[in-house]
Amino acid sequence: MKVETKKENEVTVATVIGRMDALTTSEVERTLMSLLDQGEMKLLIDLDGLDYISSAGLRTLLATAKRMKQRSGIMAFANLKGHAKEVFEISGFYSLFTVYDSVESALEQLGR
Repeated sequence: MKVETKKENEVTVATVIGRMDALTTSEVERTLMSLLDQGEMKLLIDLDGLDYISSAGLRTLLATAKRMKQRSGIMAFANLKGHAKEVFEISGFYSLFTVYDSVESALEQLGR
């Protein structure tokens, strides 16, 4: 599990690579919470490299979104594919979050 971050104008892009399961989710959570602690207000989570997500991973994303909402920030997702896309569909995450087809399209919208 690896999380790479970069800043694109006003948007912080966090790219998740690997598996988000009970053993690895804490690393993602630490990274995302650290970004929020640094004052990031627009967070795009790029899931292009995500191979698998468990319920623990979903809880981490929900906790991050809740904290972001409390701060009146924006959190969105990009590049859902395969297993992750299926899990988002089944769990109802598509109705809870804004999901973009690509990082580029997300940055176009979020960068405004």
